[in-house]
Amino acid sequence: MKRTVRALFFLTVVLIFSMAAGAFAGNTPALETLRITYVKLPLNVPAIIVKHFKLLEKEFKADRIKIERPEITSGGKQIQALAAGSIDIASVISSTSAIMARANGVDLKIISVFARAPRAFNIVAIDPTITDVISLKGKKVAGPKGSLLNQTLFAALVANGMSPQDVGYVHMGVPKALAALIGGSVDAALIAGPFLPKAESQGAHIIATGEGLVKGLIVTALKESFLKQYPEVVKRYINVQNKALIFMKEKPEQTFEIVAQETGLTLENVKSMYSWYDFNMSITPSDIADLSGTQTFLIDSGMLDKPTDIKSLLNDMSLEQ
Repeated sequence: MKRTVRALFFLTVVLIFSMAAGAFAGNTPALETLRITYVKLPLNVPAIIVKHFKLLEKEFKADRIKIERPEITSGGKQIQALAAGSIDIASVISSTSAIMARANGVDLKIISVFARAPRAFNIVAIDPTITDVISLKGKKVAGPKGSLLNQTLFAALVANGMSPQDVGYVHMGVPKALAALIGGSVDAALIAGPFLPKAESQGAHIIATGEGLVKGLIVTALKESFLKQYPEVVKRYINVQNKALIFMKEKPEQTFEIVAQETGLTLENVKSMYSWYDFNMSITPSDIADLSGTQTFLIDSGMLDKPTDIKSLLNDMSLEQ
């Protein structure tokens, strides 16, 4: 009996010391599930390829890490989910969402660029007398507030010697903005990606795109605490994204077919829109300058009270060397 008690006492002491040693060594609990938002539109080709070939599942199979892909398309809602801990990686969010999140206290880190697509952001109208940005003066323009589309309009107005006060801005999501334009309740709408063919089929024409005005910077981000806890997981995630880029480069026709099937777009529309996108993941000095310009837009438009340190947003592993 005494031997049994001694053995149990010894085992308990060993377990206590083992747990303490693990705590002091900073052991991290094994990751069981990696939760990454899935956003396929407007034309998020790398995300579609990764999902189609189950590249993440293959990468983490040996580690028994389950992959979940909640479809949260709004940048703001992705940020909320990150802050709440219900997702680990916001795969596709606008630079505006990232900056506002950091400024509002979320410990956000941008780990890579997802895409640059200035051509994907458009100002359109149906009225044939509205032919350029200057002719928008005094008109109603609908689009999502605080978005890259909003920034495109802002930049277009300034480039033409105008100010945001020269138009009546109506806050609406893209589908509602397009419906309002078709219905005649607004004079122009801010349209992104796959909504453009639909707008043009209803008689709309392009007044301006983001080219020469904004980079249309879309990024991938997560909480800094997750990055510190699982740096190798994040590196492997980035490597998987790079595998998708290699496939896209080597097999473009197969890529177009997969994207058309997933998005419901015609093959012709996919091929046309694909040329608008630069999917290079490295964060370049030009991207950093664009982030600073986006922050200025957010402040000037009253959506951000004070600036945040842009470089504190960036993860060193993705900076262009």
